[in-house]
Amino acid sequence: MKESKLVNFFIYLFLIVFTIGTLYPVLNVFSISLRPGDKLLSTSLEIIPDNATFKSYVELFTNRDFLLWIWNSTFISLVVTITGVVLASTAGYALSRFNFIGKQLSMTGIIITQMFPATMLLLPMYIMLIELGLLNSYFGIIIVYTSTALPFCVWQMKGYYDTIPFSLEEAARIDGCTRFQAFYKIILPLAAPALVITALFSFMAAWSEYIVAAQILQDTKLYTLPLGLKSFQSNLTTEWGLYAAASLVVSIPVVILFVVLSKWLVSGLTLGSVKG
Repeated sequence: MKESKLVNFFIYLFLIVFTIGTLYPVLNVFSISLRPGDKLLSTSLEIIPDNATFKSYVELFTNRDFLLWIWNSTFISLVVTITGVVLASTAGYALSRFNFIGKQLSMTGIIITQMFPATMLLLPMYIMLIELGLLNSYFGIIIVYTSTALPFCVWQMKGYYDTIPFSLEEAARIDGCTRFQAFYKIILPLAAPALVITALFSFMAAWSEYIVAAQILQDTKLYTLPLGLKSFQSNLTTEWGLYAAASLVVSIPVVILFVVLSKWLVSGLTLGSVKG
C-alpha cells in the first residue's frame, strides 16, 4: 500500500514538473508580448512585466498586414484540409476494400515517400510549378501541401477502414444500398476518428509550414502567417514584441481545434496506426 502511494507521488511529481516545463515557454512568450519597447530584452522572469501594455497587439492588427496573412493561411489550410479528406477517404477505402493490379506496389510507394523529408521534394516541385505557370499562386502552394500530406492521410484511412468489418457493408447491400451508399452512409460515419486525424494533419501541414511557402510565395500579398512572422525579423533588428504577440494569436486556432476534436484523437491515432 505504501509502495503504491510512493509510486503515485512520483508520477504526480513528474506530471507537475512536466506541465510546468511545458507551460513556462508559452507564458514567457506572453510576457514578452506585454513588455514595453525598452524592456524587450529584459531577463526578468515576471509573467506580467512592469508597465505591461497591449501595444504590440494593437500594432499587429492595425498597422500590419496580419489580418491578410490570417486570411491567406485560413483559405489555403481549409482548401488543403477539404481536398485531403476527400482524396484520402476515397483512396484509403479503395486500398482497403478492393484487390487490383498494383495495389501492393501503391502501398509500398506510399510508405517510401514517407522516408524522405519534404524539403527533398522541393526542387522537383518548384520546377513543376514553373512549367505549369503556378509559381507564386494559391493554387501552386495548395497542390504542394496536398501532395505532401496525402501519403500519411491515405495510409491512416486505409488502416482504419481495415478495422471496420465487411459484414456491415454486406448487410447494407442486402438492405438495398448501392456500394457508394454503403460507403458514405455506413463506413464514413464509423470512420469519423480517422477523418478527424486526417483533417487535423492536413490543416496543420498547411497552417504552420514555412520552408516551402518561402520558396513558392514571393508576392507579399500572398504571404501566409509563417512568412508574415518571419518579416518581423531583419538583418539589424527583430521586433520581438510583435513576434511574440503574433505567435500567440497564430496558436489559438490550433489549440481550439485540438480541444474540440480531442475526443476523436486517441481512437483515431491508435486504431488507424496499428493495421497495415
